[in-house]
Amino acid sequence: MVRADMNCPCCSNKPYAACCKLYHDGLPAPTALALMRSRYSAYALGKADYIIQTTHPKSPYYESNWKKWKLAILNFCHQMQFTGLEILSYGEDWVHFVAHLGNTTLEEKSQFAKVDGKWLYLKKIE
Repeated sequence: MVRADMNCPCCSNKPYAACCKLYHDGLPAPTALALMRSRYSAYALGKADYIIQTTHPKSPYYESNWKKWKLAILNFCHQMQFTGLEILSYGEDWVHFVAHLGNTTLEEKSQFAKVDGKWLYLKKIE
């Protein structure tokens, strides 16, 4: 169960209700960084629809079969333990971060694109 007064999973030190919940409920993320944080929280909370809706159609991770994609996201969410997020650096359309997933860490530099006023995840930058 998600409580609005709990600390946000994105590690912003804000309550979830004043942080990523706003974006999960439909407010467009104002920056690529805010979108990245809200996507981490969505994974941590099993909000697969949000992940799908905030992925650019030209992303290599985009799946046209949303039902299959949603199941894959939910399986990932349930298999991982989301224990922290560190932002290493960021620019207007990219974020370099480390996601702590239990005993595993994932370091990635992600690129985002703004489409019709909404930020979307595009791809991992090599």
